[in-house]
Amino acid sequence: MLISRARSLAAVLLIGVLAFALVVFSHAGTALVVEDTLQTAPAAAVFGGKTPFRAIEAARLYKEGWAREVWLTEGGLSADDVALGELGIERTPEHVYNRQVLERLGVPSAAMRVIDGRNNNTADEVRTIARALRQSGGDRVILVTSDSHSRRVKTLWHAIVGSRPEAIVRPAPDNVFDAKHWWRDTADAWTVSREWFGLLNAWAGFPVKSEHW
Repeated sequence: MLISRARSLAAVLLIGVLAFALVVFSHAGTALVVEDTLQTAPAAAVFGGKTPFRAIEAARLYKEGWAREVWLTEGGLSADDVALGELGIERTPEHVYNRQVLERLGVPSAAMRVIDGRNNNTADEVRTIARALRQSGGDRVILVTSDSHSRRVKTLWHAIVGSRPEAIVRPAPDNVFDAKHWWRDTADAWTVSREWFGLLNAWAGFPVKSEHW
C-alpha cells in the first residue's frame, strides 16, 4: 500500500515537472521580448547588429520627437577584420551603413553621433552608451535593439549601470524572429540559446568573458 502511494506520488511529481518544463520551453522565446513605455529622451542609441532594422526604428523615434539625437556605436575589430586589413582590404563598418540608413530616412547629420569606443559585445555597448550619456548630462536614453535581444539589453543595463541614468528599451520590429514558435527554425533556436546563455552569464556576474556577444 505504501509502495503504491509512493509510486503514485512520484508519477504526479514527474508529470508536474514535465508540464513545468514544457511551459518554460514554450515561453523561452516570448520571455526574451521586452518593450518599455516610450518617454522622450536626449538620444536613441542604436545597438550594433540587424542592419537596417534598428536604424530604421531609431529614425522613426527621432522623426516622431521621442529623441533629439540618434547615437551609433562602433563594432570591435575581429580576427577577420585584421586578416583583411593585412591584405589591404577594408571592410565597411556597420555604423557607416546605419548612418546611411538614417540619412536616407531624413535624420539630419547634426542629429547623428557615432560614439567613440570599440565594442566587442553588448556589455561593452552598454558601458559606452552609459558613459556618453553621463558625459552629455543626460538622464535617460532609448536603447534600440531587436525584439529577441531586448531582455538581455535591459538586464545588462541594470546589472552594469543601474537605474540611473534611465534606459527605455525599444525593440525594432524585423518580422524575422518567431518568439512563439522559436523551436521550428534553426536560426531562432540558436538566437534563443545565445540570449539565454547571455542572460544567465549576466545574472551570475559575468563569469564567462566573450568578444562576440
